[in-house]
Amino acid sequence: MQLTVLGCAGTFPGPDSPCSGYLVEHDGFRLVMDLGAGALGNLQRHCDVRDVDAVYISHLHADHCIDLVAYFYARRYHPSGILPRLRVYGPPGMAARIAAAFEEPPVDGLEEIYDFRESGSGTMTIGPFTVTVGVVEHPIECHGLRLEAGGKVLTYSGDSARCDTLVELARDADTFLCEASWPSIPVPPPGIHLTGREAGDHATRAGARRLLLTHLMPFHDPQAMLAEAKETYDGHLELVHPGSTYVI
Repeated sequence: MQLTVLGCAGTFPGPDSPCSGYLVEHDGFRLVMDLGAGALGNLQRHCDVRDVDAVYISHLHADHCIDLVAYFYARRYHPSGILPRLRVYGPPGMAARIAAAFEEPPVDGLEEIYDFRESGSGTMTIGPFTVTVGVVEHPIECHGLRLEAGGKVLTYSGDSARCDTLVELARDADTFLCEASWPSIPVPPPGIHLTGREAGDHATRAGARRLLLTHLMPFHDPQAMLAEAKETYDGHLELVHPGSTYVI
């Protein structure tokens, strides 16, 4: 597997990064995990808009899904003609949420462009990936993802506060792409996001081999988040950046 970071800013785009978006490739198949504000632009640095095979949206906050609106236009009005329907996986209510972002929701509910596949927790096959979905701790339904292919495991937290489900999704993962949104001091609101220290603790409890910190909020110091994670995790640890690529 190969992971490419399209955007890693949490809540709103920062001066150096769009919101969440990640391209995962294996055996020529391209899966995009989340497509937050600005991520579609960076996607085009790494592949043509026509070459995405599927999208998985972790949850329906705009910083993880809103570029599906822009992507609709890119696929609907492409010079080569309307592109084939794209499979888009995610939580219940996804199709209605994206349609509602238009000034007048399309009559067809976007079905001409997107093949929405809404589901809850469980295991599915997406191209070459076996994908295990768990509902993690967030104010709205959010899916953490465990991707397995080629004998390797990539876990993506989505947005989550402290959560045993997330630990199990990351169990013995080769790479754990985990949100670290807030510093530990002052104490952040419960039930929304992880601190850097908590992200490290989750990776240690899971036995993950590599921890990549993402969903970094623009008004927090990323180096402070990294330092916090080092307090609770002693494995391979990095801050992600747009354009960073990892072989898993």
